[in-house]
Amino acid sequence: MTDRREIAAHLRLFSDLGVDGVSREPAWRRRSGDAVPAVVGHSDAGEAAAPADVPGRAAPEADDVSTAGAKLEALRAHIGDCTRCILHTLGRRQVVFGVGNPDADLMFVGEAPGADEDIQGEPFVGRAGQLLTKIIEAIGLTRSDVYIANVIKCRPPGNRNPEPIEVATCEPFLAEQIDVIRPKVIVALGTFAAHLLLKTDAPISRLRGHVHDFRGGAKLIPTFHPAFLLRSPERKRDVWEDMKKVRALLAAD
Repeated sequence: MTDRREIAAHLRLFSDLGVDGVSREPAWRRRSGDAVPAVVGHSDAGEAAAPADVPGRAAPEADDVSTAGAKLEALRAHIGDCTRCILHTLGRRQVVFGVGNPDADLMFVGEAPGADEDIQGEPFVGRAGQLLTKIIEAIGLTRSDVYIANVIKCRPPGNRNPEPIEVATCEPFLAEQIDVIRPKVIVALGTFAAHLLLKTDAPISRLRGHVHDFRGGAKLIPTFHPAFLLRSPERKRDVWEDMKKVRALLAAD
């Protein structure tokens, strides 16, 4: 039986996020092919946002969904024990590729692995990752339902910000992950992920709250990084507003 303290902790988180109800309807969980919901992304000026793009190889053919897991495994094997940038000489233990459902409708993209992620080889497993798991659960999903990856696959020393050359080196791998998974919705967690995917330098505080058109017909929603929420818990309600947009997009036919 689930510990009552754990349930109470979840309820406190939902309260902090501003959750005022839970839907039992399964319709929004269903994968609806490649149909795109009629939600228009807006820039800060109120005009439709231009589709963003990232470099990388071509998207898979329409009948490749069943082989998405194999394609991700092949990409991971291709990356290997990567020595393409300086990070492999700066103390990182391993490549942190990504984890989750290769057929996911929802994909989260963060910045880079931290110390816990570098040890375990999985993104978002530290304190910020535990909060992300609760946020995912708040919209009725689990980590196994979604796919989670980072812009950078190796931990920068001291968790410093990624250097431009490091981002440029890893960018094609993230692009390939997105092309293989073909998510319906992508959530960019924090400044680096939002800037890379949207090709902008606008502050995350201005980018969040809007739905942006993305390559391949996906919708992209930037929001605050869970690590930021640990420092600024008063912004959890903003993230919940963003996640309600995610839930609505997933529910659309």
